[in-house]
Amino acid sequence: MPDSILVKTILNKTKRRDPWFLDDYTINPFSGCSFNCLYCYIRGSKYGMNMEQKLSVKENALEVLEKQLKSRAKKNQYGIIVLSSATDPYLQFEKDLKLTRKILELILRYKFPVHIITKGDLVTRDFDLLEKINSEAILPEDLKLKHKVFITFSFCTVDDGIRKIFEPGATAITARLDALHNCIEAGFQSGVSLMPLIPYITDTAEHLEVMFRTMSSIGAKYIFPAGITLHGNGIADSRTLVMKAVEKNYPHLIDKYKKYFLQNDHMPGFYSSAFSKKMAELSIKYSLKNSLY
Repeated sequence: MPDSILVKTILNKTKRRDPWFLDDYTINPFSGCSFNCLYCYIRGSKYGMNMEQKLSVKENALEVLEKQLKSRAKKNQYGIIVLSSATDPYLQFEKDLKLTRKILELILRYKFPVHIITKGDLVTRDFDLLEKINSEAILPEDLKLKHKVFITFSFCTVDDGIRKIFEPGATAITARLDALHNCIEAGFQSGVSLMPLIPYITDTAEHLEVMFRTMSSIGAKYIFPAGITLHGNGIADSRTLVMKAVEKNYPHLIDKYKKYFLQNDHMPGFYSSAFSKKMAELSIKYSLKNSLY
């Protein structure tokens, strides 16, 4: 089991609501993440190259959360809570720990809507709680939505070989796809975050067609595609780790990566324009919305 830490707050109010994820609040039950994705924006010296070694559980999360939820509910400050923004709520040890499940029990008690974002498949365990939240939660007055629970599965690829390179600790692709299917079969508003798509590897026309076709065939309700952002030059930073992975596994691409990422954290404007156009075309072709509405 990971280490434990004490926190003063766990329900974090966002500065602005993201147009895709509609987050009014975020909760991160853990500090760090055992999925160890090379491109993760929280990487760096704090966690090191192997993030699972610095993983911590927020020991007093439930006590702190209940106070915060009670206060917000009393003031009628309802809003969508995103689980999670800086880790995954369904890391492998959650199966035994059940901290995320206990957090959902509190969210249900105080009637907040929730948006689960995960690379795991354990969310299916908590369908009983999520069904009750979907029925009983109170939406903020300015959001005219039909649902109060959203479950979004994160992918950068549907090729498990590529997944093992860039997401070495994450749940296998087939398990994630099965969980997405189960969510949709259970009636949840569930879709996909294609973040980040990796230049010249998972953003190729062929790979995109496979991903969009796969998600559409499963019945995903929406899809959020986005490019990659890489930070830092330290040995544990995302730019360093992704560049090393590309050099090792895709040596024919390393010159392109050096050209675009050695001095910048994202691809240039011409790429972004072409990317947006292609994603819009594929969304229409496969009847996949780009919003939770």
